[in-house]
Amino acid sequence: MKADANDASAERGLATIAWLLISFRRGTATVDEYLGGITKQNVALREAPADLASRFNTHIARATMLAEAMLRAKPRDAEAHYQMAVTVGLQASYIATVEGRIIGAFRAARRAYDESEMVLELDPARKDAGLITGVYRYVVSQMSLPLRMMAYVAGFGGGKERGLQMIEDAAAYRSESQADARFALVLLDNREGRYGEAMRQLAELQRVYPRNRLLWLESGGTALRGGRAADAESQLSAGLRMLAADKRQRMFGEEALWYGKRGAARVTLRRLDDAEMDLRRTIAAADARMWVKGRAYTELGKIADLRRDRAAARANFQRAVTLCESDNDPLGADAARQWIETAYSLQR
Repeated sequence: MKADANDASAERGLATIAWLLISFRRGTATVDEYLGGITKQNVALREAPADLASRFNTHIARATMLAEAMLRAKPRDAEAHYQMAVTVGLQASYIATVEGRIIGAFRAARRAYDESEMVLELDPARKDAGLITGVYRYVVSQMSLPLRMMAYVAGFGGGKERGLQMIEDAAAYRSESQADARFALVLLDNREGRYGEAMRQLAELQRVYPRNRLLWLESGGTALRGGRAADAESQLSAGLRMLAADKRQRMFGEEALWYGKRGAARVTLRRLDDAEMDLRRTIAAADARMWVKGRAYTELGKIADLRRDRAAARANFQRAVTLCESDNDPLGADAARQWIETAYSLQR
């Protein structure tokens, strides 16, 4: 901004930093947070720190003003429409993920979608513009029917496969948003069970950003979901070594998440003593999220089950259900319930 006070993208970058800092302080900067269904109109979230929320709003307002001025000066310029699209797209993402207002994000999201469509109309070669359009197409396809109909009436397009293809094209297109497209695919490929594709994107991101330890956390989590426990354990152990040597800020509850995931991988590998040590560290962590502790108790339940201690297994699984439900983790709670039913059947 010191070099060019009229650069909308730089102002937008300052807004993005505030958004990411909020995610770090909340402990919500991982794929795990976005693997559930897209159904609720509003989501209960812990209030963002006032100083960071103010920073975001100040910078996004100025970025919007600068993008609007650029668009007025060059109304048929693809780059001007692109700057407008990504600016209001960032605002929509913030409203949905930080403020928890899904419907409240519709207005900004619709403008982002329309501006991205205009970029593609003016310059079909601009595959980077397809990132926003593709993401919204995917999101609309995952909504409940009432919300999906509302989105169609508002002018959004749908189509999961078309949306994913547009994001893949953006990830292959060299631009300032290429990394964003790759991160989007990491999330969406995990949602779709395309774990090999997600690992491919993560490997490329690790190559480009070798100091970003969270990429190893995500690689471990993805490998674990894909049934590759040995790969997961290797990625997570490497990441934990990075964490120990990294003096930069940690995400809220980060260490508990690392040990919880590695513990789960070690349970699958039947390294039960090592797994239990990791899982106990997760549960003992003062800043561990409740859903993270809940999933750790599920893994402790599996260990107890493997050791033929059915009573301890059921107690751990029940504790997991309670903790996961308290922290809006229906996937974790359902998984623990399934294990309770299994343990009950074995007892009978």
